[in-house]
Amino acid sequence: MPGFVRNPTGLRDHPALVLNADYRPLSYLPLSLWPWQEAIKAAFLDRVIVLAEYDEVVRSPSLVVALPSVVVLKEYVRPAKTAAFTRFNLFLRDEFTCQYCGARDGLTFDHVLPRSRGGRTTWSNVVAACGPCNLRKGSKTLKQAGMHLRRPPVRPSPEHLQNIGRKFPPNHLHRSWMDYLYWDAELEA
Repeated sequence: MPGFVRNPTGLRDHPALVLNADYRPLSYLPLSLWPWQEAIKAAFLDRVIVLAEYDEVVRSPSLVVALPSVVVLKEYVRPAKTAAFTRFNLFLRDEFTCQYCGARDGLTFDHVLPRSRGGRTTWSNVVAACGPCNLRKGSKTLKQAGMHLRRPPVRPSPEHLQNIGRKFPPNHLHRSWMDYLYWDAELEA
């Protein structure tokens, strides 16, 4: 039976960049992308404006539709007022870097003031740490371990996380997206 199933070449690989009504991406990391099916559905429901299209099309018996590559929402979606305290956002705040030695591999998180000493799991007490630094520090204070933080842990704003996210583009950026990403970058003369 699998020999009779047609797999359209690459159609699953054509995501649409989703922009808010102010023409900014809903998020940078992860980049706000929809599968092409969702983008076409939203266009037919008149919820988005298609700004750019791929060269690929999909066909039905009565329609031929170009796959959207950039869509903008017709209604503005308010950004979150506070950043969720998640492992991913913590690593993003710390730029995927150990806050003790600067390593980028094998990250976990560490309580600056250990929980065994009354430390809480909050933005201001948890940092990204590599395994070796986390083991070295253990349940000691920074002073006892002879370690220092690269920067103090603080609660990030959603805007701060968005700005950091711009430093980590996904592996693939379609050329039609470039005019809408990094919109505040300095123009070349």
